[in-house]
Amino acid sequence: MFFTSDNGGPAAPEILAAVVAANTGNAMPYGNDPVMDIVRDQIRTLFEAPDAAVYLVGTGTAANSLALASMVQPWQTIYCHRLSHIQEDECGAPEFYSGGAKLTLLDGDDAKISPDSFQNAIDATGRVGVHNVQKGALSITTASELGGVYTLNEIRTLCDIAKSNDIPVHMDGARFANALVSLGCSPAEMTWKSGVETLSLGGTKNGLMGVEAVVLFNPKRAWEFELRRKRGGHLFSKHRYFSAQMNAYFDNGLWLELAQKANKAAQRLKAGLRQTEGATILHPVDANTVFASWPRKGHIAAVNSGAAYYHWPKTHPMEGPPDESFAARLVCNWATTDTEIDQFVKAVSQGIDL
Repeated sequence: MFFTSDNGGPAAPEILAAVVAANTGNAMPYGNDPVMDIVRDQIRTLFEAPDAAVYLVGTGTAANSLALASMVQPWQTIYCHRLSHIQEDECGAPEFYSGGAKLTLLDGDDAKISPDSFQNAIDATGRVGVHNVQKGALSITTASELGGVYTLNEIRTLCDIAKSNDIPVHMDGARFANALVSLGCSPAEMTWKSGVETLSLGGTKNGLMGVEAVVLFNPKRAWEFELRRKRGGHLFSKHRYFSAQMNAYFDNGLWLELAQKANKAAQRLKAGLRQTEGATILHPVDANTVFASWPRKGHIAAVNSGAAYYHWPKTHPMEGPPDESFAARLVCNWATTDTEIDQFVKAVSQGIDL
């Protein structure tokens, strides 16, 4: 009963097999392997973007930070939700890699940026010229840190505001596949056709061993990104193992199949908790993450049964009144089983009934 993070899930068998198959003979390093050519073509085809520049890095933090650094100057700001991953969980990496670009924190329900919050922040930027940071880039996270997925209209609205203010848009897609299958649209519709210029395309949370793609729909940024990737220490020599993972990920629609499994598991978990007396679902379950609240005695029973998950906030103590409710974040991955989910819900329910 492991629900702490999809990062903790196993790599898909197809991915492991691809890495083993890549471990034969020699291959050119630094992304010059022949499989990387296939990956570029796969992503360009899937996104209907024949001119897109495609790069692979080892972590989501590297993907986000290097992408954003290629879009802003140090004296500019990056607009993002106050609960976004680049604000909450990347240890200042976007600021570091960009040479000091400021993060301007925005509001909106379910960790999705509201248009009014974005517009108000733009209006307040650079009011006294050289004394202020200037408009930089917008970063959208979908699926969001609270489990919400931006609709196409929501993405387009934010991108239209950004475009009218000459602000390029970055999408943090660490759970891009989960958001995509939730919307049922095409990758192109969710990104450049809606106004997104740069995408961090996640894989690690969705069954890969550890690789993320950066897709630049504006290829004019490619050379700068290449330099920043090298200078930042994220140009890997044995790149073929990255390429092999991404190739298998997109082959025969595996990436969508894995995301569908994770999302389906989250829906089962949501349904089970919703039927549990005393439990409340706190945010939309649009992808593979469930935020819910239930009494402490249910938490104790779940943990004693072997469940692993995060309290929300993580600092909430286990000691206290048994009937006091507090929240949890529960993340499903492609390998989460119905049995795990049902055992977890049963433990929570039995604990609440004590």
